[in-house]
Amino acid sequence: MKYIFYALLSGILLALGWPTYGFPLLLFFAFVPLLYAEAHIRLDQVHNRKWKIFGLSYLSFFIWNLVTTYWLYYSTAFGGIFAILANSLLMSLVFLIYHLVAKRTYFGAASTFLVSLWIVFEYLHLNWEFSWPWLNLGNGFSEAINWVQWYEFTGTFGGTLWVWLVNISLFKMLMLYKKHRERNILYRGFLKSGLLIVLPIIISYVVLYNYSESEETIEALVLQPNVNPYTEKYNTNDTRIGELLTELAEENISENTQIVVAPETVFADGTILKKFERSEANFFTRQFVNNHPKMAFLSGISMYDRFGDPALVTGQSNQIGPNDWYDDYNSAFMVTAQDSVHFYHKSKLVVGVENFPYQEVLKPVLGNVMIDLGGTVAMKTTQPDRGVFKLNNGELVAPIICYESVYGDFVTGYVQNGAGFLAIITNDAWWGDTQGHKQHLSYAKLRAVENRRAIARSANTGISAFINEKGEITASLGYEEQGALRGQISVNDRLTFYTKHGDYIARISQFLALFIFLFAMVKWKRTRKI
Repeated sequence: MKYIFYALLSGILLALGWPTYGFPLLLFFAFVPLLYAEAHIRLDQVHNRKWKIFGLSYLSFFIWNLVTTYWLYYSTAFGGIFAILANSLLMSLVFLIYHLVAKRTYFGAASTFLVSLWIVFEYLHLNWEFSWPWLNLGNGFSEAINWVQWYEFTGTFGGTLWVWLVNISLFKMLMLYKKHRERNILYRGFLKSGLLIVLPIIISYVVLYNYSESEETIEALVLQPNVNPYTEKYNTNDTRIGELLTELAEENISENTQIVVAPETVFADGTILKKFERSEANFFTRQFVNNHPKMAFLSGISMYDRFGDPALVTGQSNQIGPNDWYDDYNSAFMVTAQDSVHFYHKSKLVVGVENFPYQEVLKPVLGNVMIDLGGTVAMKTTQPDRGVFKLNNGELVAPIICYESVYGDFVTGYVQNGAGFLAIITNDAWWGDTQGHKQHLSYAKLRAVENRRAIARSANTGISAFINEKGEITASLGYEEQGALRGQISVNDRLTFYTKHGDYIARISQFLALFIFLFAMVKWKRTRKI
């Protein structure tokens, strides 16, 4: 019974430490009860150890996933349940593998393996087709952005490493105290763990105090049309949307405004890619920039390309009938008076609703079941590079679409291609007024710090915002408010260490995890033969 209590405690601490309502300090203690339970079961030679470890860890991670991502249920019951159960399973498997290695090696190697393996798991979640990095530990400091200004050097994996180092330190202290019963062990342990928490925060404030934002700025306008995706969006044609966006823009622009940003797929009629010039989206945005030739208009749009040539079919094409396919795009486009239109097609896709993962294997089993986590249900077609758009003054902007803003190393691709600031266009209304849209906004602050790029964020129903290079929200428009935000945002051309080198911590962790795993297995086999 005490083991179940430890598992419950870990799950509750993880949940209570998560943004946007939680206190991130709790993350530094959250894994200790679960680690303590695992050690007792392992060292006391309890029967059915593997199943007990798996069951306890699943309980912890299920609580964490349920409390922090329950809002997925508002989009679809199946998708929410699947995401919570599957992610809890993957986390539990990581902990079970740690248990197997811990039985075969010493504390230092086992702890290093656990930290490395967890980072590898998070890295996998950033890169495989079942991608769901929402609960990567480094995201947990998005509401304590002043604590992690050093993310410009490490990215969020630095935060994951930080959380695990403190947890391991406290766990080691408890195990030593249990063995020796000396109070000095507690004093030294708390001092060491306290320093592990406090020193990075001090370093972060030093970085923050000494950081100067770029003095070069532009005036941007972000629009929030507040169109309900369930009751209005797909019953409101592009003509009405164009009129609404034009009205919001005209009411709020100034003669100094250089870019207007509208939300993801706000033009939702389904424009034929090759006929964009004749679309309502082009008509209204082109008319606007012709009336305001100094401005650029960036917006989201739903597009498709229908064809009958089998040679054009890719793994992302959707078949309608015999020799009848279409490629579906969740896209951003930008129009200026001086240039032709430019497109970018969303490339980090929402599992199920925009991307059927491993369909060669799963489709024969599941059929056409799609896991609706927000968006529009169809297999989307992506592009391989991170496209950037050029404004009239020559500055480059990154057109980041919705879910893409959760991926740190992915966003660096836009900056490496010259983006001086970031535009995030999204539609977070699928989850209702829950933690979903609040967490999504909060995570955007991490991208600002990692790349030292200001952000103009346009969300269909909110929360639209401006975020500065320090990750601070300087202005915002609340959920389900219709309106616009106008403000100055900085334009920066400096590349941070993280922008240049990406997720190097994860790459190093892959090597460490594999090396320690092989070392533990070889050592164990040799020991058994003696």
